[in-house]
Order: sequence, then structure tokens, then C-alpha cells
Amino acid sequence: MPTIVNIVDLDDPRIEPYRNVQERDLVGRQARFVAEGAVVVEQLCRAGGHFKLESLLLESRRVAPLRACIDGLSSDVPVYVLDQKHLDAIAGFHLHRGILGIGLRGTARDAAALLREASLVVCLERIANHDNMGGIFRNAAAFGADALLYDEGSCDPLYRKAIRVSVGASLSVPFANAGTTESMLNLLDEHGFITIALTPRADAPELDAITRVLKGKRIALLLGSEEPGLSDVALARGRPARIPMAPRFDSLNVAVASGIALHAVMRDAIRGK
Repeated sequence: MPTIVNIVDLDDPRIEPYRNVQERDLVGRQARFVAEGAVVVEQLCRAGGHFKLESLLLESRRVAPLRACIDGLSSDVPVYVLDQKHLDAIAGFHLHRGILGIGLRGTARDAAALLREASLVVCLERIANHDNMGGIFRNAAAFGADALLYDEGSCDPLYRKAIRVSVGASLSVPFANAGTTESMLNLLDEHGFITIALTPRADAPELDAITRVLKGKRIALLLGSEEPGLSDVALARGRPARIPMAPRFDSLNVAVASGIALHAVMRDAIRGK
């Protein structure tokens, strides 16, 4: 059973990792990350192995709803409890969810090792928006992607907001930094993946026309940032595909596009069984 500690002194050094949450989001936490909200914290409690919960900081009324999660923690994971006013003072903003956890990242995963066991992966180029990163992870989990790779121009999947938007999927879908776009594409080629490069270009084939003929293949879905889209290198080495849309409108939010594309791949894989 974990130890529940009532915090009465806001200068208590044990809660130092929780101070000024938003400011530390910018400067980074090295080997740690912040989990916010009940769903994400419960996901972290279940993650096991690669990620580990180091401690919890809860508004006093949140203890009861999280009791099952708390009771499953080991005795070396402290649970700090205090009132809403003092919680907000420590975090540096109004934390209406009343639940924070500090997680340990674990050793970075190897991209090649993830690909060896995967049949469907999502690959990201220059996805720097945390909301989009989180949304893509959520879709990857929902539609059965085995792993997610991202390039060196993409943001951290364990940024607090990215984890929150992903509803904890950043903690369940294995991911790895694959370096440059070229190195990521080289890895996909080496492991026999067919790369579908999503683009709004009018001359690209429709997505369904491609997914229908790839039953049983190892597929990598490649997405780029919304404004510039995929680089010329990515488009040249992948199979360009577009999602058909109404006339006079040619683009979607990249997270939305990832959901549509992943659904198409999963649908056609099921039909092909």
C-alpha cells in the first residue's frame, strides 16, 4: 500500500517536482514527465514496465475516486494530498482536474526494434503541435497501430498537453524518435513496409484506392505538419495518397486526417481476412 501524506507546508521539498508546472513544460524535465487528470494517471498506473509512476499530488476530494488506482500502487510511491487552493499555488495555475502525477520515462525505445514486431505504424514528420501529437496518438491507439515513429523535427509525445490530449495513449502506444526523415524512411524500407504518404495534392490517388490493394502488407502511414505538409523527400519515397473532400476545400487537421486514414487501413485489413 502506498503512503498518503497530507501536505501542510507549501515549502515541503517532497513536492518540488510539481512546482510551476507550465514553466517547467517549457524548459523540460529530463527523465520525468507530468501526467494530468484521472484518465491519464490511471493509464500511467497500468502502464508498467517502460513507464513508472514516481508520485501523485491530489486535491483532497480526488482521493476517493482514485482509490482503486492508489491501492494498486507499491509502497514506495507517495501520494501527496492537499486542498485546491494550495494545489493551485504549487502548480502555478488553477488545476481544475485536481490530479497530477510524476512519471519516469524509462530508456528510449529503439525504432528498429519496434518495427521488427509491427505490421501497422504511424510515422510523423515535423509534427510540432502538442494537440496534434496527442490527437494522433489517440487515433493510433483507437485503430490498432502497433507503434509510432517521429522525426527530430517533431515535438515530445510526453509533453503534458500531448499526453492529456491523447487520453493517455502516449503511454500505451510504443514510440521512438527515428532521427531524420531519411533515416526513418530507410528503416521502413529495411523492414519491408509500404509507406503511404498523406497529401492534399489533387493529382495523388485517393486513399481507398491504395488501401484496398495492400491487404496483408506491412503499412506505414506517413503524416506531415499542416502548413508545409510532407517534405519532397517523404513524398518521393512514399506512395502519395489523398483523402477526398468536398469541392473548394482541400485540407484537414493532421490529427483528423490520421484518424480517417487509420480507419481506412483497419477497415480494409479486416475485409481482407
